[in-house]
Amino acid sequence: MELTEGVSRALHPSEVGGRYRRRRNALSVFLLAVFLLLPWLRIGGRQAVLIDPWNGQFSIFGLALWSHDAPLLLFVVGGAAVALAFVTSVWGRLWCGWACPQTVFVEFVFRRAERWIEGDAVTRRRREAGPWDGERILRKALKWALFTGFALVLSHSFLAYFIGTESLARMMSEAPSRHPGSFAAMGALTAVVLFDFGWFREQFCVLVCPYGRFQSVLMDERSLAVSYDALRGEPRRGSPGSESREGDCVSCNRCVSVCPTGIDIRAGLQMECVACTACIDACDSVMDRMKRPKGLIRYTLGRRADTAGALVRPAAYLAVLLAMIGGAAWVISKREPLEMTWVRAVGAPYEQVVSADGSRDVVNHFHVDLLNQTFEPLRVALRPGPGQASRLAVVAAALPLEVAPGRSRRVDVFVRFGPEGLSEGRGLARLEAVLGSDAWAKDLTFVKEVRLVGPLL
Repeated sequence: MELTEGVSRALHPSEVGGRYRRRRNALSVFLLAVFLLLPWLRIGGRQAVLIDPWNGQFSIFGLALWSHDAPLLLFVVGGAAVALAFVTSVWGRLWCGWACPQTVFVEFVFRRAERWIEGDAVTRRRREAGPWDGERILRKALKWALFTGFALVLSHSFLAYFIGTESLARMMSEAPSRHPGSFAAMGALTAVVLFDFGWFREQFCVLVCPYGRFQSVLMDERSLAVSYDALRGEPRRGSPGSESREGDCVSCNRCVSVCPTGIDIRAGLQMECVACTACIDACDSVMDRMKRPKGLIRYTLGRRADTAGALVRPAAYLAVLLAMIGGAAWVISKREPLEMTWVRAVGAPYEQVVSADGSRDVVNHFHVDLLNQTFEPLRVALRPGPGQASRLAVVAAALPLEVAPGRSRRVDVFVRFGPEGLSEGRGLARLEAVLGSDAWAKDLTFVKEVRLVGPLL
């Protein structure tokens, strides 16, 4: 849609082929397949990617996360922002033209259907300028019916990431009145997708998307960009001053006709350019026919390789990105299926008891908070670790106990031991936590060190 004196005019970019188009086609097929199939992929019997904020659980390729793992979002969101800044500083608007959902869905789904129903760009422009006869109405109705089908598929696939494919399949088989909230969300999302990809299209990139505004901050003259070689192309054929010498540009305007945002790349780098490379393929095909070298419009590196300071900003972005990836990896590596927090109970720090044989033992009382960080119910037992004194014992009325997925539970634990293991009234006990689950082939055991206190001997 192009705005002219406040009135929108539909853009009908021409079809283009070429090396970049073939690469974009392959990448778009891959991205579409990932988007549509990923929710149905199972790892360990669970959905590979599930973001369920309503129940506070998130499954990322087998990694179980809960709402209390929110600090990881700092690494995820921050890493994504820094990664985009790094890619933009080096390769320009590569994301926009090659991987953005707006580009992929509009160019490789909706516009393909539009060309199939309404014809090529020239035919569509002619029909748009013509009367609303029966054929035009029929084609419009068929196109929007197909668009609605696409929007429904995309919106359902998107919702599958948030409510799960099993819940989605069940809701689809039941009456909408049984799930009014989910049905309303699906209807609203379908309407947004239909409006955006079917009508609004490139205006989202030009008017709404903030990334286009940020590119001037993230890019400089050393960033990769699609540009027109004015020294080689000017003066154009038929332009003033071209009588004595003509550049390679033949003023065919093919680069303009294929542009999805309707700009003229020959006017220089513009905010509306999404670096889709359609103008490169179009110009190269014209240069081939004219028996002239390709590359009148091409990717250019500017002065990126000319100065030692060219890599400073990308290197800084990369360093921050690697730090965030390393931080996330460190946090995940330290994460246990069961989080145990031992807090000494209020009152006397210890008690002394007399055993049946007349020996004196010391008892420490703890409140132990158990947090299940898996998606399976866990059975938890505590016992003395290997190499501990024979008189060390762990006593709790509720052990072994079960902790529900993502839930926490507090249990009172008493550790009984002989005072001979203390040094200046302090000691250290190594206890084993044994975790079991019906979903696991075998139990998991890990060691927990607990500080003990007792009398000064």
